Amino acid sequence: MKLFTSKPFIKQSIFGLCVLMLSCNQNPSAEHKSSSSKVNVTETKSVKTSSPKTPLSSDFKSYWYAGEAEISSYKLEQARYGEIRQGTAVLIYVTEDFLPDIQVKADRRNAETIPVLKLNATKNFNTGIYPYSIMQSVFYPVSNNQHALKLSTSVQEWCGHIYTQLNNKTAFEIASHSYFQGEADKHFSLNKSILENELWTQLRINPKSLPTGNLQIIPAFEFIRLKHKPLQAYAATATLETDSYTVHYPELQRTLKIMFNPKFPYDILSWEETFSSGFGKQAKTLTTKASKLKTIKSPYWNLNHNKDEKLRESLHLDS
Repeated sequence: MKLFTSKPFIKQSIFGLCVLMLSCNQNPSAEHKSSSSKVNVTETKSVKTSSPKTPLSSDFKSYWYAGEAEISSYKLEQARYGEIRQGTAVLIYVTEDFLPDIQVKADRRNAETIPVLKLNATKNFNTGIYPYSIMQSVFYPVSNNQHALKLSTSVQEWCGHIYTQLNNKTAFEIASHSYFQGEADKHFSLNKSILENELWTQLRINPKSLPTGNLQIIPAFEFIRLKHKPLQAYAATATLETDSYTVHYPELQRTLKIMFNPKFPYDILSWEETFSSGFGKQAKTLTTKASKLKTIKSPYWNLNHNKDEKLRESLHLDS
């Protein structure tokens, strides 16, 4: 089953602190243009779908409804400012009940809640003297018959922080905040299209349902914000192999390849993201890589004492 779509649908260093000042002052406004895919929408009711739900297998229920989250750590080689940075990435998957109208996790299940598979994806790496911390959250219905209900991305570094949120209503409603002059505070709507961020959860439910062929896809919010590209759908070509899924964006000169276990629970083993990194003539095509270190199942929300830090060691994460 393929996710329904509507066809019309992350400095080059110059030694010392001068680099920091240059990168923080880079103005993205020239690239941040209005998109023709934006539409004016005043209706904010959540959208119901009549598409058939994907039946949940006994394996899925046993694995994902055991009262634990799945936590996977990865060795990260992140392309940023024309160089490869060493770091860590973590993918945290967990099932939750979601309130579609107010778009938050429900305190308890009721007739209105929608069961979702949530992904919190984090990255941590340094660029010279200062660190980056990135997190992307996706709330995707386990029914696998509609787009993600909510998506948010935050980027923190010493120059400032950036936050973008998408709410799936009549259209995709976007709230975006940035310390950059050309990006500032924005609120707008987009026509619905495939979200790259949701593909990471759709894969975990059923990789065979991933969309393929010539598509219109809204790239990962992380990429959009770090590269200061307009938030909109771009033409893309997607291909699915037995153990990998690849998305190529010709206009962005960017390719994402996700390698996964072809057997349930379809865990993600590694990924690669190739794109131009750096500024002007110093830019070069580099490939971000992430390879799995460890996976554990854990009710991590209860493990918040000092003694529990040993679990970070088991994930090969710094304390």
